[in-house]
Amino acid sequence: MYLVLQGTVLLLAGGNAAHAEEERTLADCAAIENDAQRLGCYDVLSGRRPSTLTVEEQPVVSPQETSAASEPPAAIVQEGPPAKHLSALSRHWELDSESKQGTFLLRPHEPNYLLIGKYSTNPNPQPASPTRGDSPPQDLDGAEASFQISLKVKAAEGLFAGHADLWFAYTQQSFWQVYNARNSRPFRETNYEPEAMLLFPTNYSLLGLKGRFINLGLLHQSDGQSGSLSRSWNRIYAQFAFERGDFALLVRPWYRLPEHAPSDDNPDIQDYMGHGDLVAVYKRGDQTFSILLRNFLRSDYRGTVELGYSFPLAGRLKGYLQLFNGYGQSLLDYNHNQTTIGIGLMLTDWM
Repeated sequence: MYLVLQGTVLLLAGGNAAHAEEERTLADCAAIENDAQRLGCYDVLSGRRPSTLTVEEQPVVSPQETSAASEPPAAIVQEGPPAKHLSALSRHWELDSESKQGTFLLRPHEPNYLLIGKYSTNPNPQPASPTRGDSPPQDLDGAEASFQISLKVKAAEGLFAGHADLWFAYTQQSFWQVYNARNSRPFRETNYEPEAMLLFPTNYSLLGLKGRFINLGLLHQSDGQSGSLSRSWNRIYAQFAFERGDFALLVRPWYRLPEHAPSDDNPDIQDYMGHGDLVAVYKRGDQTFSILLRNFLRSDYRGTVELGYSFPLAGRLKGYLQLFNGYGQSLLDYNHNQTTIGIGLMLTDWM
């Protein structure tokens, strides 16, 4: 009799456990915090394996054991290629398939910065050109502020059988006599620079550098003024980009589109601005060093050297130091030699 009663109790207990398992729902499984127990609950509900253990009786697996169990055996090779490291130039110009972001997305072009204070050793109070003569004299301070806004957008990609992208860009540089209270703090000059570019990604080696792209562009630059203060010119160019690690080099020869002499605001501008420019950029962690050279091979030296240094301040905001020496810091100053030093904020750098 005792054995019969004991068997009956066991059968009833097993029936109750099975009935409890049948009544268990997905919500009950989702409420289980332990990963192994929750997975076991789902397996029971799906019928993948039977279990006579209640949720509370499922074995507890430590996080270390779970992690070790989830790792593939050493002999198994992970499927798929490893994540590709994108260089700064690739991200800035979307040179690789992994860096593509589609069309009509506004992107930084050249540096975007604000120089809160900039001091010139030799301000240009009376700009002049061979065809426009001397402008009216201005009462200028040696100290001013300046800023640059430079943006680009890709209008089309995959042109010429997938080998080129079409970009449009706009750069504006303004010089503000903000500390000149006696003259109502005027904007001394603003230069406007719309641009169209056809970019061809490349992949070749030259002198230890990797050629990344060739950029064919059309560029207009003017100061938007008239009379003796009017300055403008148009250029076509080919820009060659190279990189090695955290170093990038941009070489851009250009050709000035000719204008009729009577309407040419600045016929001798190439004597000072030259036939191209060179930009070298080196990133060291969150710091960026840059140098811009222009017209530096002339024997009578009418060149330009601009040094830049940006460093982290807070989040994405950076501090910026700029040192300029030579001709052409602005269009009105294209034939004027000066040295300036400025300090301010950098929003986006060359790359």
